[in-house]
Amino acid sequence: MSIRFEGVMPAITTPFAADLSVDHEALTQTVQWLAGHGCSGIVPCGSLGEGATLEFDEKVALIETCARAVDIPVIPGIAALSTHEAVKLAKAAAHHGAKGLMVLPPYVYSSDWREMKAHLAAVIQATPLPCIIYNNPVAYKTDFKPEQILELANEFDNVKAVKESSTDVRRITAIKALAGDRLALGVGVDDVLVEGVAAGAQFWIAGLVDALPAESVRLFELARAGRYEEAARLYAWFLPLLRLDTVPKFVQLIKLVQEKLGVCHHRVRGPRLALEGAELAEAEAVIQHALATRPAL
Repeated sequence: MSIRFEGVMPAITTPFAADLSVDHEALTQTVQWLAGHGCSGIVPCGSLGEGATLEFDEKVALIETCARAVDIPVIPGIAALSTHEAVKLAKAAAHHGAKGLMVLPPYVYSSDWREMKAHLAAVIQATPLPCIIYNNPVAYKTDFKPEQILELANEFDNVKAVKESSTDVRRITAIKALAGDRLALGVGVDDVLVEGVAAGAQFWIAGLVDALPAESVRLFELARAGRYEEAARLYAWFLPLLRLDTVPKFVQLIKLVQEKLGVCHHRVRGPRLALEGAELAEAEAVIQHALATRPAL
């Protein structure tokens, strides 16, 4: 099974109804809207999608809804507390329409390469689906070094890509130096997109795209085309919003931007709480300024 890892792929938020159940109608509308604005894939069940608060069956149903709603690839995040559950989720995702998998280290437990490799290998081998290795040492306290990623790629043919979220764009050039064209490289942090593409990234798994897909796709396309002067102007406008993706309350913040743009509600599941007070006012000021100065594309 082969898909191309390229373009802008939203790490989608999970819309919740008033009772905090997954709102599948809103989910369907949102992913279809994102696909209609030029997104090349849909990535559910990640950290932005509050994957750690979703039950197993909710994740499977969410993946299935996305797969039925759009023709572009659905590439869910595969993460769990245990290797057993991660493998089970990978197999269920494949059965319910996923076209690829984004493989994460286990929740909570961070250890040495021997244990982390065993976990990733079990998930990678669970299905024939092409896999993205997700490196996010900031969030998950596990850092997959370029040579370790290449080790996995050399052992497993279905390791096809890397979502690099260390915030260090030198990692992209380091992986490329080792792997050549063997792996597709992606940016996983919103506010290093232009730098990451300049270093060789071919795709962007993004957060603010959930609210602003047209601007996100345009920025990526300008960067990929080497039109850096035009990209710089759009990037300068976008950066205050993109930086909302880099702080602990990024889920609440991105859902707030979505709500302000009429995409979906800002509801989150505990332990997250809705923003309030000065924190809310500061976020609203950033959003209001961005919308007031929103450039024509």
